[in-house]
Amino acid sequence: MTTVYDFSARLNNTEQHELAHYHDKVLLIVNTASQCGFTGQYAGLEQLYRQYCARGLVVLGFPCNQFRQQEPGSDQQIATFCQTHYDISFPLFSKIEVNGAHAHPLFRYLKHQAPGLFGTTAIKWNFTKFLVNRQGHAVQRFGPPAKPDTLTQAIEQLL
Repeated sequence: MTTVYDFSARLNNTEQHELAHYHDKVLLIVNTASQCGFTGQYAGLEQLYRQYCARGLVVLGFPCNQFRQQEPGSDQQIATFCQTHYDISFPLFSKIEVNGAHAHPLFRYLKHQAPGLFGTTAIKWNFTKFLVNRQGHAVQRFGPPAKPDTLTQAIEQLL
């Protein structure tokens, strides 16, 4: 059976990164954007990461420009923005697509493992969050309006 550990993605420094590196960790995988109404959630994601990283949580940010071009910058510009405005220390990946023919295989997998409302597999907007258990399976999906601090109970259950 496939798990998130079977995938790889390019970090924002262009290095190919195997997600198997996170084996036995709880993952919160998020499609992000720097010019979105939900961009402020970066602060909450960083807070979750700092609060729970010692217990095994890793937040993974995947910038995406598919929703009204709210992530137009280069990978370097995105990294600089995240560092300057939110002091992001969790892994940030290269910009990807999450829907359509060019969707990253990881997100195709996540969408089918944890469908949205009414069984939809499409990601509707930036800051959709997927919670992945220590076995590498997506167990819960949270829509963009779900603030990171509202995920603590679900995260703690998996830690």
